[in-house]
Amino acid sequence: MTTSPIYHRRRSCRLCESTQIDCVFEFEPSALAEWYYPPERADEAADVFPMDLFLCRSCGHVQLLDVIDPVRLFSCYQYTSASSPGLEAHFERYAKQVVEKLSLPAGSLVLDVGSNDGTLLRQFAGHGMRVVGIDPATDLARTATTAGIPTLNAFMDAPTARRVVEEYGPVKVCTANNVFAHNDALGNMAAAIGSLLADNGVFVFEVSYLLDTVQGLVFDFVYHEHLCYHSVKPMDAFLRRHGMHLVDVERVPSKGGSIRGFAQKIGGPRPVSPRVAELIAVEEAAGLYDPSTYKAFRSRVDGLRDQTVHFLNQARATGATIAGYGASATVTTLMHHFKMGKLIDFLVDDNPLRHGTVSPGYRVPVYHPDTLYSKRPEIVIILAWRFAPTIMQNHARFQQEGGTFVVPVPSFQKSQRRLAA
Repeated sequence: MTTSPIYHRRRSCRLCESTQIDCVFEFEPSALAEWYYPPERADEAADVFPMDLFLCRSCGHVQLLDVIDPVRLFSCYQYTSASSPGLEAHFERYAKQVVEKLSLPAGSLVLDVGSNDGTLLRQFAGHGMRVVGIDPATDLARTATTAGIPTLNAFMDAPTARRVVEEYGPVKVCTANNVFAHNDALGNMAAAIGSLLADNGVFVFEVSYLLDTVQGLVFDFVYHEHLCYHSVKPMDAFLRRHGMHLVDVERVPSKGGSIRGFAQKIGGPRPVSPRVAELIAVEEAAGLYDPSTYKAFRSRVDGLRDQTVHFLNQARATGATIAGYGASATVTTLMHHFKMGKLIDFLVDDNPLRHGTVSPGYRVPVYHPDTLYSKRPEIVIILAWRFAPTIMQNHARFQQEGGTFVVPVPSFQKSQRRLAA
């Protein structure tokens, strides 16, 4: 494990500052999830860093305490919204729902924090909204601006909030999607967002839902850029400490199970939906604030790890070639926690930006999916397991020609080999 100063361990809860925090899930140290690099830069992808989950006994928030320098983590960030299967359609539905739910008039200003390539803001622009993005990734911000979505290359903080208001005016809707978990100084971000909202403005955020993470074994969504694993009870208390409060919350299926929260300034005009209290009651009944819940979670994950690695070791002993399908951030966590990087000969992925790179940490080469038919591995383990049905359907030929698919999560499964005639 590296001892590089590019990371540090904080000693208090990110939401309430309590020091009453317990480690509840020890992950294997992992490389930075998105650092798929060309072979000549492979050494940059090699370092691994601690990645353990902690539960705050005071407010119930679950989080990572080992924090990577955000400049290192995000300045060369490679993930694009457009590359995620189904995400553009999700954002289309998202923008339509927000416009209708909040009765937004044409010309309302919508700001997206962590706007990436502008995929969500394009949907809002299509509904007649004025849009502006904020993203710390230099190349993404430049590309989005060139494509017609004005994007500030910055982190969301007080100076950035002042700049937005000075240049564009108060914000009617501020969105933050799968980024309101990425900031170590989350209180500063929340305060900045509150400062730029119009008096009747709404902060709309979407984050992976801790309850779905635990119940659905979505452990591979834990990686270094995801510092927070949100649930409703700690989130509402946190927002209130920073001048806002939840008025509604919805469960949505994206990213293995998420929540979409709607918050306003304290004293704002919208009534609080009963769904806020209802979901808090569900969380408490599920034991989401009980350390024993995470002990059981870890036991289930490690059971799948042992089953998967045993199968792969047996296959390697027979001389089988093993390929992995998927080269995403979640794959990095899965490969490291299962300690199976050395058991996989190569990876394939549908995203052309990954082709010709090597995976973080283990430095496994990544190819086009057609490589399955030129290299002809005996086994393909579907690391992008949420998309397993689609992958198996799209590559039925692999199985027809005698190959075996393995799906490691949420239960270990392998396809029956059908030898070609």
